[in-house]
Amino acid sequence: MSLSFRNFPFSFALIAAAWIAAPTIAVTTSSAAEASATHAASDVSQPQDLFWIKVRAKDKFERTRIADLGVTIETIKDDYVVVIGSKEHLKKLQGLKIVESSYKIDLERSPLDFPAKDANFHNYEEMRTVVQDLATRFPQLTALDSIGKSHEGRELFRLRISGDLANADAKPAVVFMGGHHAREHLSIEMPILLAKHLLENYATDAEIQRLVDGRDIHIIPMVNPDGAEHDIADGNYKFWRKNRRDNGRGSYGVDLNRNYGYKWGTGGSSKNPDSDTYMGPSAFSEPETQAIKNFVDNQKNLTTLLSFHTFSELILYPWGGSYDQIANVKDRSVFEKMAQTMAGWNKYTPQKSSDLYIASGDTTDWAYGTHNIFAFTFELDPADMWGGGGFYPGQAVIPVVFQKNLRPCLYLIEYSDNPYRVLEPTAAAYGLSSPLIN
Repeated sequence: MSLSFRNFPFSFALIAAAWIAAPTIAVTTSSAAEASATHAASDVSQPQDLFWIKVRAKDKFERTRIADLGVTIETIKDDYVVVIGSKEHLKKLQGLKIVESSYKIDLERSPLDFPAKDANFHNYEEMRTVVQDLATRFPQLTALDSIGKSHEGRELFRLRISGDLANADAKPAVVFMGGHHAREHLSIEMPILLAKHLLENYATDAEIQRLVDGRDIHIIPMVNPDGAEHDIADGNYKFWRKNRRDNGRGSYGVDLNRNYGYKWGTGGSSKNPDSDTYMGPSAFSEPETQAIKNFVDNQKNLTTLLSFHTFSELILYPWGGSYDQIANVKDRSVFEKMAQTMAGWNKYTPQKSSDLYIASGDTTDWAYGTHNIFAFTFELDPADMWGGGGFYPGQAVIPVVFQKNLRPCLYLIEYSDNPYRVLEPTAAAYGLSSPLIN
């Protein structure tokens, strides 16, 4: 049985709601020989079959064992998870006798860009146009450049915003980035809208002007442009996650958020190039992660980082690659305080990443573990895939989700001068009454 996403998310919501209560469904899988032949024959125009798979799991340890198989865990409930995996993943999970149900994802195709109903999302060229327009309209406040190129030669644009560009390196710095994972298009909209909000309100909002004048703000909207373009190349979403490295034998892609160097490859990622969580042949093997590494390594004033992802409505902080708590008690208090404060505004759940399951080689672990940067991951709306659209929630959510997350973003900009300041007694009142984020 397969799910059609032609009327997504409405038909999906109805089928998925029934699926939660459904008994185990037997799904016919190919033999190992057939799987090998299919893999060898696959190419860009013939993506591998993907499945939603509901799997029993009662705690973070069982979830980690499932993640270690190379699937991506997309929904977590008290006694089960829902993952995306291939035929081979489904076969392995069935062998463990923990599969409750599964549905094949039907990737329908037509020669378009974003589906017409989602035209407000930005593809690569539209993103380029927006940041170039902002740089043209606000030349005194912006500097636009590229921090590197993708596998397929697309620029990784960085829009720098400061009221004092000549001395920006002496200001406290914060970076907002989106689009590590190709199918998470909403994560690209958030940094774009934040840049527009800061620049278009600079002249009329005293608090925005104060922040922009006193900070060095970096916007990297699309870390994985090749993957993002591939996901929408023919008008029907492919559920593509990785970049577009040619792994050989018809296999493509590395999971960029498992490719960072801090404790790379120590759990929750895969050595199998076909897996959605393929960690790559080595840490920082990809031009996209190399570009982020070089940018962060050389941006000595950077104190704060936010990486947007979807979905689940979570605020995550280190560690992701270890069940351990952050050893530095003061740092841990800062992470907890900031996450809890931001969650009070966007109503997301704040938690240590590994409380979900182990996932090594991610951006935030590396940023904090290597550079002591206070780094967060926001898993944006919806809360889960049931009725909310999952990775593809529809363009109507874009302004709604941005408004939910504007105050947290401004809060991070405010405290990027000294994140430890959130522990001061007066910090609790900030943002609850300030016009900056009311």
